[in-house]
Amino acid sequence: MILTCDSGVPFVGRWGIEKMQSPYSVYNLQRNPFGELTRKERAELAVVEELDEWVAALADGRTAIQFVGDCGFGKTTHLLAIEKRLANAAYVYYPETGPRPVLPRERPVLVDEADRMGWRQHMRLLLGGGPIVIGTHVDYSWRLQRAGFHVMNVNVERYKQPSLLAKILNRRIEASRLFEELPIPKIDEGVAEQLLHRFDSNLRRIEHFLYERFQLSISEQTPWPPAI
Repeated sequence: MILTCDSGVPFVGRWGIEKMQSPYSVYNLQRNPFGELTRKERAELAVVEELDEWVAALADGRTAIQFVGDCGFGKTTHLLAIEKRLANAAYVYYPETGPRPVLPRERPVLVDEADRMGWRQHMRLLLGGGPIVIGTHVDYSWRLQRAGFHVMNVNVERYKQPSLLAKILNRRIEASRLFEELPIPKIDEGVAEQLLHRFDSNLRRIEHFLYERFQLSISEQTPWPPAI
């Protein structure tokens, strides 16, 4: 499938902007839209359909929201989107190795990679009250419920509709736009469906694939993306 601009015509060679220095300008972009994002960018570009529902639930001090799933499916993105909406929320990330961070006393608290916490840190989290939000590979529903929390479980590996995936990816592209008055590439639902068929709903793998194919298209001056 061929990626097209807003007007529906193929991209390569349509605008006569060959003299521009950036190799991405042929697509009217400042950069590869699927490169690494800063924490702030990830929060701003997050597409989270249930965000209002989750924020409303966190008004209850005994609510615990748990985002469960493997790497690459959006646990961190969900937490950062909630942090952006809740100015008083505290975010903490537990690395795989190295010193463990101090668990904040503020509530709500958002704990990323909660499965890397030690037992004592888990107890401090549960005894410190709520609301709390965690991203984890391990389902801690039983532990949260025993501590008196009303638990909302969100499986981040659940299937994404092609329309949602296209919206997520196109928002990344839009954020890299060079000139407002010129068209940019768009990923249609057909491409999104093929990506889902190949990578399930693993956004990290999808974005890595699109990054590599975009770089290849730039170097070889071929339409992007090629057949998937």
